[in-house]
Amino acid sequence: MLSEAILRNQVIQKAWEDPGFKQRLLTDPKAALQEALGIQLPDDITLKTVEEGSNEFYLVIPPSPASGVMKTDFNTLSTW
Repeated sequence: MLSEAILRNQVIQKAWEDPGFKQRLLTDPKAALQEALGIQLPDDITLKTVEEGSNEFYLVIPPSPASGVMKTDFNTLSTW
């Protein structure tokens, strides 16, 4: 199983090296992961991909632990 950080780095590296994969990742990220890496995410997982510019930075704020909503533990997904 791959950790989320390792997988993220592999996807980014592939996007840098393969313009077709990068475009597919931006337009249909779940399909891009399935086609290129054989990773199938469950239907209830939403995946959004954005491209940062040289003067942009995206900060993702996960749900608060106090909210009772927990991020899916990607390490438990059997397809990863």
